[in-house]
Amino acid sequence: MGVLQMSCSSQFVGKINGVSFVASRDRATEAHIAPVKKIHAGHAAVMPFGFIREVNSPEIIFDTDRQWFGETRVGAKQYIDLLHGNGIRVMLKPQIWIWRGVFTGELRMESEEDWERLEASYEDFILTYASLAEETGVEIFCIGTELEGFVSARPDYWKALIGMIRETYSGKLTYAANWDEFGRTPFWNTLDYIGIDAYFPLSEAQTPSVEELKEGWKPWKEKIASFSETVDRPVLFTEFGYRSMDYTAKKPWLVSRGEEKVNLVGQANAKKALFESFWEEDWFAGGFVWKWFTNHERSGGPDDNRFTPQNKPAQEVISTFYRIYRQANAE
Repeated sequence: MGVLQMSCSSQFVGKINGVSFVASRDRATEAHIAPVKKIHAGHAAVMPFGFIREVNSPEIIFDTDRQWFGETRVGAKQYIDLLHGNGIRVMLKPQIWIWRGVFTGELRMESEEDWERLEASYEDFILTYASLAEETGVEIFCIGTELEGFVSARPDYWKALIGMIRETYSGKLTYAANWDEFGRTPFWNTLDYIGIDAYFPLSEAQTPSVEELKEGWKPWKEKIASFSETVDRPVLFTEFGYRSMDYTAKKPWLVSRGEEKVNLVGQANAKKALFESFWEEDWFAGGFVWKWFTNHERSGGPDDNRFTPQNKPAQEVISTFYRIYRQANAE
């Protein structure tokens, strides 16, 4: 079934159709929100950041005057208030950045003392933003992103932390597990959504077709659906996206800059295949496109091979599906 021929079935009602609204140096304005509304997005992820110097450092540095405005508590609040004022619901998703872009899943301490220091620092970090989520009436709060090393080493801490977050914040909770992590995450039954950053490998083709990609999704989809049924929680793609480059679905998590040529068709096909594979499933809650920059006019474009769909054919694919949701929700 083609994207443009889809009817407004009841399964689309209530789907979370979001963008990951990237933190900027500056305050967000109505002009920055207008393109989000134009693609019919009903949700946006706001992402303040904390920074760690090394993969074994226990201190999280956050909410400082050296950070970009959108990475701080004040900035996140301004983004949330503006999005809410435009009728866009929000997932607040505080994230950790390790210097030089080291994968956060590798975060591990070298001593019990350092683990305890990290736990105290993360508690301070995440409860700061849980209180902001409650203050601003955020609809979803994400308690962490791709932190498998931390989670697997300290499961009791995480379960206790979720309890503290619940005492602070009264909305829906999720955690953003990496695509190869979610099956081992131990606390889904204490959250409201199974959150997955959906960078699953699907195809080794240079420009995979929509049908090839949908075939690539089948084994992963079966696993995800079975897991959702077992845990009795809906699945939310806390991030989903593809680079506009050759072999985009071979290793969709790649972020390095010395890479393949621009391929706009591959990115658009990958988006279509994901929507056609998941958006009709009752157990699937929706997701957040990775990623969407505030300065729309200067983002993406036909010569860009990065993740953003802005000003590329993939943007129209997203707009088409999100429009279907809007129409279905209004009926």
